[in-house]
Amino acid sequence: MSDPLIIAGREFRSRLFLGTAGYPNRKIMLDSVTASGTEMVTAAIRRISLAGDDESLIDVLGERVRFLPNTAGCQTAKDAVLTAELAREALDTNWIKLEVIGDRELLYPDVEELVRATQMLVAKGFVVLPYCTEDPVTCRKLADAGAAAVMPMGSPIGSGLGISNPHLIELVCARSPVPVVLDAGIGTASDAALAMELGCVAVLINTAISKARDPVLMASSMRAAVEAGRLSRLAGRIAKRSHAEPSSPQFGLVGT
Repeated sequence: MSDPLIIAGREFRSRLFLGTAGYPNRKIMLDSVTASGTEMVTAAIRRISLAGDDESLIDVLGERVRFLPNTAGCQTAKDAVLTAELAREALDTNWIKLEVIGDRELLYPDVEELVRATQMLVAKGFVVLPYCTEDPVTCRKLADAGAAAVMPMGSPIGSGLGISNPHLIELVCARSPVPVVLDAGIGTASDAALAMELGCVAVLINTAISKARDPVLMASSMRAAVEAGRLSRLAGRIAKRSHAEPSSPQFGLVGT
């Protein structure tokens, strides 16, 4: 079945995006990328060696996947825009995962600065994918500001709590005029499958894979979960009932 994901005119076969931080070593990270089948990975621009004095993430991943730099660590729209411009100049890409954090402990987005940064970056020709709260109003404002997709959190970054409010994620998906990619909070494969069943077009995962006991095996698990969740969404689940309904006919039973 042909079911490509399209964001800003770019087509992806895989609906699983990967972060690259926190792996035990680079080999395990590379093996996990391969096992996941992903076509796009993300990393903070400050983690990428641009000096040419050692092998950077771009050197080892550039031929395998598309690279999505992010503005992790930025707390103002101004800083995020400057970071994105640095990434575009250094990496020759106008795609950016936009993060503007309002609380360093909670790692919650600053919505006001996030919308402002989105507007500024879109005006500068960037394809913006903002990390945001699971709020339909915020997601709509970001889409109105020109975001190519929105990336609401399932739960706090790195928490592994899964999707804390499935109803809100489903609302965001139902009402968003742009693709919805679940970002943050995934803990295990069933969380990824649920995100897809709720209507997300893709899932971005980092910690659940990089900190797993076997990251490569978990990457394979997440790949299967995202594919299964997408197929389940397309197939359509049965309606929930408050009572049993037999799947076999009731006529012709012994004694009747």
